[in-house]
Amino acid sequence: MDESSSQAYEDEIQALEEEIRQLTEEYEDIRQESTFFSDEAILKAIKSLEGETQGETKGHESLSSLKAELESLERDLSFLTAFTGFHFTSHSKKTLERTKSRTVQKHRVSGKCHSLPFQVEFQLLEMPNNEKVSAVVSDLSIVMESIEDSNMSKFVSSTEERGDLLTFFRSISAYAEWFEHRKRTFLHFK
Repeated sequence: MDESSSQAYEDEIQALEEEIRQLTEEYEDIRQESTFFSDEAILKAIKSLEGETQGETKGHESLSSLKAELESLERDLSFLTAFTGFHFTSHSKKTLERTKSRTVQKHRVSGKCHSLPFQVEFQLLEMPNNEKVSAVVSDLSIVMESIEDSNMSKFVSSTEERGDLLTFFRSISAYAEWFEHRKRTFLHFK
């Protein structure tokens, strides 16, 4: 066996070992999430879901009514995308810790606001408090391509330090809308 085929086999073995490691982590996450709920809660949720499913099939008399509802939801989504300027392209969530008193999840959201691409990563700490759940954002990291404006880079840095996700989404929406206007204006004068 020559050196190149041996290296190819070793690379393939490493790739398979990495895939096994990732699948094991995913399995552990799913197992942790399923053990968080009691058997009674799971059975109650299944019965509730079965009841809802039966009610939904009775409520939707035909396939055409389902298609009409889907089209309505797509129109609503299209309206919200046009209204806010946000188009989310991906979201991933990984549970880092789950206990009865708290849950820590890592989220990654990617998308565009008007024409500005962004990626936001953060950890969300959720703690049940009586009947409410309080949530705290930490480890906020914002990546935006082509930030040419120094004021915007300062804003992104300060938002990351404070962990203020809501302010970021509110501000990026207004900034991106005016960014589009400025870009069209400059193109007009060129």
